[in-house]
Amino acid sequence: MNPNALDTLRDIHLPAATPWWAMTEVWIAAACAAVAASWMIYRGIRTRRLRHALRELSSLEAAHARDGNAVRLAGGLSQLLRRHAAACFPEAGVEGLSGGDWLAFLDAHGGGNAFTQGTGAVLESLPYRASGTTDAQALIALVRQWLRENPR
Repeated sequence: MNPNALDTLRDIHLPAATPWWAMTEVWIAAACAAVAASWMIYRGIRTRRLRHALRELSSLEAAHARDGNAVRLAGGLSQLLRRHAAACFPEAGVEGLSGGDWLAFLDAHGGGNAFTQGTGAVLESLPYRASGTTDAQALIALVRQWLRENPR
């Protein structure tokens, strides 16, 4: 080995420090991933809430097909709508609404005039009667439509 060859070797050189702006791609990618994950969680909760409400609606429909009790059906539909509306519109104070105000709220959020002047008007009084009748299929279809228009 040539003793002069060792003199020509250089010491270890460290790379230059990475500037702060070189990491922005990593931060942008992390922020995009966080936004995407948040959106997927939000959509999952929203879809799950709607599926649960539609399942409960099917259960009420099946119970009405078995016993034909319109009062029980109207009460169950009213409770279902109120729970779903309270979850979808927490700022609206749905729990305190009753009578015509409650039906007007339902109309304002996708019911057209079907709750105040149409099939849904029975929800104001039928749940509190001892007996009564209604067009159950039309009422169930109206509630199903309202739930689908308010899946939040």
